[in-house]
Amino acid sequence: MSDPTKKSTTDMLGDALNHVSSLVRKEVDLARAEVSENLNRAGVAIGLIVAAAIIALTSLNVLSAALVAALTEAGIDGGWSALIVGVVLAIIAFVLLGKGTNDLKLSSLAPSRTAKNVQRDANAVKEAYDDK
Repeated sequence: MSDPTKKSTTDMLGDALNHVSSLVRKEVDLARAEVSENLNRAGVAIGLIVAAAIIALTSLNVLSAALVAALTEAGIDGGWSALIVGVVLAIIAFVLLGKGTNDLKLSSLAPSRTAKNVQRDANAVKEAYDDK
């Protein structure tokens, strides 16, 4: 009769497959969570871009006339006043747009933490089999 504390090769193989299956499920769950988190950040980035566009348009329509009038009253020619106001507002819009597009890059949406975990797990499995 065999020793009940010793496992057969089939049992050990079954245990190994169960562990690998569990690991893969956990990594898939982690990837889903990470992609979801990244998509939420992308939504915020899109919101920043929309806000930048709204602020730029509103600023150009409402404040431009008032600022041009104020600069003209201060002694600057009307054309120069309009140019100064337009450049300042364009810079503000450009900064907001740059921030939004940087946050929206595809590389920031990739599940990088999951990829590192999978690589680490693969290396650990490889080392375990290399040692045998």
